[in-house]
Amino acid sequence: MNDPRHVNNYEGPVFNAEVSGAQFAWNNETVTQNQRNDTTIAPGFEALATLVTDLLRQLPQVGLADQDREDAESAVREVLTVITRPDAPEPGKLRRALAMLKGALAPVATGVVTGTAVGAQEWARTAIGSLTRLV
Repeated sequence: MNDPRHVNNYEGPVFNAEVSGAQFAWNNETVTQNQRNDTTIAPGFEALATLVTDLLRQLPQVGLADQDREDAESAVREVLTVITRPDAPEPGKLRRALAMLKGALAPVATGVVTGTAVGAQEWARTAIGSLTRLV
């Protein structure tokens, strides 16, 4: 039988064990989350890491369709994964991740994607040009 004197009503999430590195949104209609993991960037790739981190932060404001934005975010994360590995970055993996990112930004840069934010086309062109110059 339940003891009515010991009723717990929680107004939020309850964790009964250690939670490390988790992100969650609760009671939101929309949310943008970012997580910073301090890792070591391979020597010589610092400028690329800065550029793709900035791109990742700016992507939600560009006006891409959800799937296109998710693809671009995935490509950025792949670039960061490659250049933060403990061993030397693999050139083939980095080339593929950058090609995916440029491909995700290309429809914005060329104006094929409609409904993007003002200035998004120039932003995407600049981003693609910067990615090309850095690698």
